[in-house]
Amino acid sequence: MAGGKIDPGETPEAALHREIREELGVGVTAVNELGVFRAEAYGHTPGTRLHMTCFTAELTDDPRPSSEIAEIRYFTVAEYAAMPHVAPGSLMVFHHLRDLDLID
Repeated sequence: MAGGKIDPGETPEAALHREIREELGVGVTAVNELGVFRAEAYGHTPGTRLHMTCFTAELTDDPRPSSEIAEIRYFTVAEYAAMPHVAPGSLMVFHHLRDLDLID
């Protein structure tokens, strides 16, 4: 799941376009807000809260990993949940997407 921080003065949707372009080298169309999710920030000091505005969108091309991305990989929610390092916020979003029948 691509992600990043919103720059000062930037809207969440503008940040989505910028982050996808920077991390995957493609654009997005058909953007729809999925929701706002809050969770404990993985890999940060305990008690640090994460606030994520998430979207669904169509990619304009096949994604290409940038220097920020080690690999692009597809997995089910169950496969992600079984990984040794699981971000609670990401898992929350993946469960929501599965509940909407958008992913497996």
